[in-house]
Amino acid sequence: MINSNAFDYVRVLDKAADAAWIRNQVLANNMANINTPGYKRQDINFEGELERALGHSRYKTMDEKVAGVKDNRTLIRTYTDYSNFSYRVDGNNVDIDTENIMLAKNQLKYNGIMSCLTNEFTNLKTAMTGQ
Repeated sequence: MINSNAFDYVRVLDKAADAAWIRNQVLANNMANINTPGYKRQDINFEGELERALGHSRYKTMDEKVAGVKDNRTLIRTYTDYSNFSYRVDGNNVDIDTENIMLAKNQLKYNGIMSCLTNEFTNLKTAMTGQ
């Protein structure tokens, strides 16, 4: 196979789409457990992991940074948010309004990622066919 970095952005965008999809599942799980006593909301921190993976060298171009991102550096990790905090008597810290806002924000992010993926494939097709 030809050694090329043509799919570096596609690979990172694919990982970002996976993270957005998983976040949708995590947020839906939070909403499903809104009445579970003691349940603590969960989330993922993919953006922080990606920023850390891209930000190792500030003297590189974005193309070089994206090419250097390895899948093991951008792991999608679930964490418990504010595990010691609860404003409810039953110990649950899920707020339905917050979860709905986070879900809408995540859906917009997912749609943007999918649009970027479509543009990347269009650019690759144009480069291959010259059209």
